[in-house]
Amino acid sequence: HKEFEVYLQPKYNIQSNSLIGAEALIRWNDKEWGMLQPSSFISLFEYNGFIIKIDRFVFRQVCRYIRSWLDSGYDPGVISVNLSKAHFLEPNFLEEFENIRKEYGVPAKYIELELTESLVFQNMTLLFDLTEELHLLGYKCSLDDFGSGYSSLNILKNIPVDVLKLDRGFFIGNYDNRSQQVINGIINITKDLGIKTVAEGVETISQIHFLKDI
Repeated sequence: HKEFEVYLQPKYNIQSNSLIGAEALIRWNDKEWGMLQPSSFISLFEYNGFIIKIDRFVFRQVCRYIRSWLDSGYDPGVISVNLSKAHFLEPNFLEEFENIRKEYGVPAKYIELELTESLVFQNMTLLFDLTEELHLLGYKCSLDDFGSGYSSLNILKNIPVDVLKLDRGFFIGNYDNRSQQVINGIINITKDLGIKTVAEGVETISQIHFLKDI
C-alpha cells in the first residue's frame, strides 16, 4: 500500500558548518497507527526476512534521489544506507544492489553502506571480505552503532571501514567528563587510522563545541 517512506537525516561537517550528505531512514506511515519508528517493526522484519525487501526498497529510493539531484546539477554528497545482517544469508545480494544502482546510472562513490557492529562478532572474516568487495565496487563503508554493544578496538584494526559512527548512547544519559575522555580517545584513534567519525545523537550546543574542540 506504499506505506513505507524514506527520510534523510542530514550529516554536517561541524568545522565548516556545511551539509556533506545524509543517512537514509525508513518509516512506516500506517493508515491506522500513524508514523511508526523502526524500533517498532525492524526486529520483526529481521525475524521473518522481510528486512531484505525493505533494504532493497531504501537502496532504490536513494538511487532515485541521487539521480534526480545529479540531473538537476546538485552535488548530493554521500548518502548512507543501512545493511541488515540478513543479507549475509543471500549469496548474490550485492549483485542485486549493483543492478539497481546501474539502472539509475548512479556512481557508487555517492553511496555508503552501513554495517552494524553485531555483524563483526558473527563472522569477522566474512565482514572483512565484504568491505573489500564493496571498496572494489566503489562504495564507502561505515560501521554503525559503535559502542552500543561490546565494541572492540580489534574492529578498527581488522576491518577497513571508511567511517565510524559513534552510537548516540555516548551523548545521552550519563554524559560527563569521563564520557568526553572516551569519545576524545576514539576520535584520536580513528584520525590516526584515516577513518572519519560521525557522531549520532548530538542535540546540544555544548556537545557541538566539545566535538569542534577535539
